[in-house]
Amino acid sequence: MSGPDDDPAADVCDAPVSIDHGAHRTWLKWHRARRRAGDTAFTAERIIEGMRAGASVEVDLVIHADRGFAVLHDAEVDRATTGVGRVGELGAATLRTLYLRDARGEPTDSRVLVLDDLAEILDGIDIAPKALLQLDFKDTAADLDVAALDSFEQAVRPIADHAILSCGDAEAVAALTARVPDIHIGYDPCHGGAIDRVVGSGDFDGFVAEAVLAAPGAEMIYLDHGLVLHAADRGHDLIGAFHDVERRVDAYTIHRADERTLPMIERLIALRADQITTDDAEGLVAAWSAEFS
Repeated sequence: MSGPDDDPAADVCDAPVSIDHGAHRTWLKWHRARRRAGDTAFTAERIIEGMRAGASVEVDLVIHADRGFAVLHDAEVDRATTGVGRVGELGAATLRTLYLRDARGEPTDSRVLVLDDLAEILDGIDIAPKALLQLDFKDTAADLDVAALDSFEQAVRPIADHAILSCGDAEAVAALTARVPDIHIGYDPCHGGAIDRVVGSGDFDGFVAEAVLAAPGAEMIYLDHGLVLHAADRGHDLIGAFHDVERRVDAYTIHRADERTLPMIERLIALRADQITTDDAEGLVAAWSAEFS
């Protein structure tokens, strides 16, 4: 097995957490808890590092058989772990025996986490004031029951001040965050065919209004970066429109910083994106510095 991507005690002083452009700061979210391209997703080491460094760190949540939540993206474990089967059919004890696979599909020494583990691994860690752990719920409100809601509440309350719940299902956002009043709230209005509808209709103002109405408590709105740029090409500033109603905007996902994506990043920052989701925060900062410093 390959080892963790980095020593968890590594110096975090120069961690890639944001880009300053003029008077505006755009935060960089470590997508699936990846600091750089090639990182294994969802390792405890990277989560700890990011929270110590003041990064925005994202993990995904899928309901497991015990009605808690696995820190995984897919409904099946085969691709990302050494296990087989559906997350919903595996209990926490079984999930914790599995190892994550790296970007090449090779087993690592990093075990699969469940949501309950996050408070434990962050206990005693000097979490930076600006650090934020995004809990991106991949299921829907229809998958939630009392047991799952109880499990979420118990696991998240200890870290609520540094956590934000996100989902593309506004009903799920409301149900989960109602249990943990101190948690930050996010909402992604780009699911369920929403992008095709707004692109077809051109009603970008209506899209913004519907998103705010669907999740009135959301402080962060997650937008597909392609939609943001498409709207801008048609003369509509989606980021500015959400700013006008006092919402911050995360534009997702820039997988790598290269010749193709750097112009997109430049435009998103010029549009005053509050945050950009990326699998390669380190490469993005390096490319930006080389191009514009």
